[in-house]
Amino acid sequence: MKPQTIFNWSGGKDSALALYKVRQAGHYDIQTLLTTVSTPYQRISMHGVRTALLEQQAAALGLPCRQLLLPEMPSMATYEQLMGDTLRELQAAGAAASIFGDIFLEDLRQYREAKLAEVGLKAVFPLWGVPTAELIREFIGLGFKTITTCVNEHYLDRSFVGRVIDEDFLRDLPAHVDPCGENGEFHTFVFDGPLFSQPIAFEKGEIVHRQYVAPAPQSADSDDYDCAPATADAAPAPAGFWYCDLV
Repeated sequence: MKPQTIFNWSGGKDSALALYKVRQAGHYDIQTLLTTVSTPYQRISMHGVRTALLEQQAAALGLPCRQLLLPEMPSMATYEQLMGDTLRELQAAGAAASIFGDIFLEDLRQYREAKLAEVGLKAVFPLWGVPTAELIREFIGLGFKTITTCVNEHYLDRSFVGRVIDEDFLRDLPAHVDPCGENGEFHTFVFDGPLFSQPIAFEKGEIVHRQYVAPAPQSADSDDYDCAPATADAAPAPAGFWYCDLV
């Protein structure tokens, strides 16, 4: 019997590729997707994608999605309590592991493993250690389609938000930017690909600029939902982001 697992779903490309590899391998039974959502804005944390589109993704994937509702700028203590309560509930319902799309951020991996161990869950990383240039081209080659919804202005300018990731996008990236955005350079929304029963319909809305308190180092992951989000406890350095609204 396959172990039941939680799949940490951001709606973005690394999540989609990790889920594809898990399904291809066939070693786990996905109990539910788990996504952190900002309660005041009803959008996926960091990615800024509306929950209505998240729900369409889950339906097209044929999987239930548990939304972990967070207050605006929660403290780390609040975040960890809400996440811990949710994980304990899912573990009691049969989950044995939790799957992430992380690639190379060792401190983030250690954080996830430590927190999951507290509630009796194993952490699984299907993409771990694979070169990011290889992963992004595998993603495109498989037929996935994704659009950038958020870019960190420390790395990229406004012109990179709201773009579909293709070979032209990769050629335009500055040399210091990871092609998967693993250092938090950009976040994405996957709207089509081999996992989906149908494409997700949307239109591009307005592009806006937002400035926030910078996340703590362990939350600077690329495309996965954050296991340690930007919080009121984070370092006070400001961080600016460009968002493209999808409607």
